[in-house]
Amino acid sequence: MLVRRTLLGAGLAIPALSACAAITERTPDWLPRATTPDFLRRDTTLPRDPHSHARPEEARVKHVSLDLTADFERKVLHGTATLDIERRADADRIFLDVDGLLIKSVRTNVGEPTWRETRRRTDMGSALEIPLWPGANQIVIEYETSPQAGALQWLEPAQTASGKHFLFSQGQAILTRTWIPTQDSPGIRQTYDARITVPRDLKAVMSADMGPRRGRRVRGGRRFRFRMDQPIPPYLIALAVGDIQFRRIGRRSGVYAEPSVIDAAANEFVDLERMIDAAEDLYGGYRWGRYDVLVLPPSFPYGGMENPKLTFATPTILAGDRSLVSLIAHELAHSWSGNLVTNALWSDFWLNEGFTNYFEGRITEALYGEDLAAMQNVLAWADIQAAIAAGPADSTRLHLPGERGAEDYVAAIAYDKGALFLRTIEAAIGRDRMDRYLRAYFDRNAFQPMTTERFLEDFRYHVVRGDEALEQSLQLDAWAHEPGLPSNAVEPRATGFEEVAHFVNDFANAGSPPAAAPWENWGTLQRQRYLQTLPRALSQAQLDTLERAFGLNEIGNSEVLFDWLSLALRNRYEPAVAPTERFLTRMGRGKFVRPLYRAMMDQGDWGQPYARRIYAAARAGYHPIVQGQVDRIVTPGS
Repeated sequence: MLVRRTLLGAGLAIPALSACAAITERTPDWLPRATTPDFLRRDTTLPRDPHSHARPEEARVKHVSLDLTADFERKVLHGTATLDIERRADADRIFLDVDGLLIKSVRTNVGEPTWRETRRRTDMGSALEIPLWPGANQIVIEYETSPQAGALQWLEPAQTASGKHFLFSQGQAILTRTWIPTQDSPGIRQTYDARITVPRDLKAVMSADMGPRRGRRVRGGRRFRFRMDQPIPPYLIALAVGDIQFRRIGRRSGVYAEPSVIDAAANEFVDLERMIDAAEDLYGGYRWGRYDVLVLPPSFPYGGMENPKLTFATPTILAGDRSLVSLIAHELAHSWSGNLVTNALWSDFWLNEGFTNYFEGRITEALYGEDLAAMQNVLAWADIQAAIAAGPADSTRLHLPGERGAEDYVAAIAYDKGALFLRTIEAAIGRDRMDRYLRAYFDRNAFQPMTTERFLEDFRYHVVRGDEALEQSLQLDAWAHEPGLPSNAVEPRATGFEEVAHFVNDFANAGSPPAAAPWENWGTLQRQRYLQTLPRALSQAQLDTLERAFGLNEIGNSEVLFDWLSLALRNRYEPAVAPTERFLTRMGRGKFVRPLYRAMMDQGDWGQPYARRIYAAARAGYHPIVQGQVDRIVTPGS
């Protein structure tokens, strides 16, 4: 889901993060206490991040203080970043990650060193090398971003619901360096504060504790203040600016959105507080204070982004019937897996997403029942099988060896195979034991980075405890390091899909009309399962019958519409072209955008002209991440 970056260097060690010592919050009494063995206490090093120029074993960023102004005319942020650093006694320089930043000046608390920017790898930006004189522990960098900064999307008024400018950031995986000069590695956790000045008619929000919502009037606009006291990986520093309103949902939750969207968003997310309660019942207290959701304009490239305190979400989940809010359960679960305990390297991305998918399923089950969670698992199993069949085999490992990162992951592997691994463990050791372990795991490793090897060591010490029979039955190393699925993987079943299979078979083999299926009584997952399990090759007459029976070209649920359009385009169904064009020009969510363009391009002379025409009209509204991905689909070799 993220921009591929090639890699640099390996083998040096990163010291254990001590930033968590600054957290004043007392560990709640109800969290289980678990002794940590000496070997885990001593094993505090992590491998050097090959996606970063940083050398944190020498000098590292501990806190970032931003003072930035948003210039919508020039499409840049400009101002200063003040970095508090921690350094080894003999360290005489620090290396930061920057990509496309215009550095105007650099000074430290003991002088103005002669800094230099060196190009190491084109696809991971530059190393900003700053000499450190004795006593230097703070750096002030005056800079501005590029209008082409990969983390920032500047929307014109015509691209927003409110008719006003909008800006949002998206830093995962290594794009934060395009708007903040810092050490851009998920293992180097940092606290931050910010002063953001924006035009007077707009509002700024960030992934942090927020000052007064109206901001302070200053010359040329309004200034908003923010503070994040918990150390977070830099990809989670997030900013949005626009005509944004707030609606309270619960005692610690609410929603932000443009004025014309706020009512629909508040109605869709009415269960926010219940989700937080359910998550806490499972794996311990929510440690971030508030949990709010910002619904972004349609060009947001992902379903959601788990920025602490403020999830960024796509408007494509506003189905009107709360049928797609499992996405919010997923982003909330990241408050434990990903934000609290974070993959130290992007080659272990599954530690963020697989754990979160497992946790999401448990929240779904607690709030909406076992069968809904089971149906999600069945759909995920199908995605895993498709990923394994598509290959190559090396891409189906959980831990990606070598110099690969988040962009190299297949979503069905990082998310779904990772969650299936944890469900397999749960089946072997029992749910109660699994829950006790995970609650203690999040407590033991809170505000710390994690690698696959450290997770396996932790699990073996606290759960396996030398039980050879259990070790063999779990196949831990095969799950973590081998391609495909180990032999102990069990295909899930869902009673809610049994009826669906009956009607798919009747339509495909007996020729019964699709209208015989109880479509109106089915939920979103059953409708998806129906469309996903129909034969992939259908006649024009069959497609006509399906569309007339269910009004598929006009359906408002984005997940169901996507499944229908995917099927229709691969069968060269002309009536699906117009709804495809509407869909692709009204939103920019990569999960939908990429496969639909690919489906058209795969149809040669029939589909390629449609793909190129639609993309020519839609491209300007897509996020730069999605633009780059679709460029490679529609214009191979670009």
